[in-house]
Amino acid sequence: MTEPLRTAHTFELDPADLAGIRALMDEAFRGGFTDEDWDHGLGGVHAYVRAQDGTFLAHGSVIQRRVLYGGRSYRVGFVEAVAVRPDHHRQGLGGRVMAALERVIDGAYELGALSASDDGERLYRARGWHQWQGTIETLAPGGVVRLPEEEGSAFLWPAAGRPLPGPAGALVFDWREGDVL
Repeated sequence: MTEPLRTAHTFELDPADLAGIRALMDEAFRGGFTDEDWDHGLGGVHAYVRAQDGTFLAHGSVIQRRVLYGGRSYRVGFVEAVAVRPDHHRQGLGGRVMAALERVIDGAYELGALSASDDGERLYRARGWHQWQGTIETLAPGGVVRLPEEEGSAFLWPAAGRPLPGPAGALVFDWREGDVL
């Protein structure tokens, strides 16, 4: 039987749910998921699949960010904390989570964005996400700073069929602690 996919805003998740999601992140990222990464995935809509015993099998969230491009500010649904338990890879769970997050982006944002890991890039490309070819910057406390280490990992989603910015130029993301993307 296929486990149901659920969505909930962070405020609707109880402490045990949040602990279960965090445990999934730690397992899936083999200890490379920081407290700042965790914080980045909170405050938005979570999509997740749980086993019958309550174990989280897959998760992703979408949170609001601001991105400057071409003289205007875009309200962006930024995808965070996407993971599938290693023993459940290649079962379609990541695609189910992403489909739910894309529906949220289509309904609530001007476009979607994410920073793909090497492992996740194939999933995002297959779903129609577009790799950003321009530069990545952030509006840091000291001014605009280019982030060349982030270039090549940024992907955009054309929310509800809206045109994407670009194809080149700079995307200037809002500042946050830890990794900007």
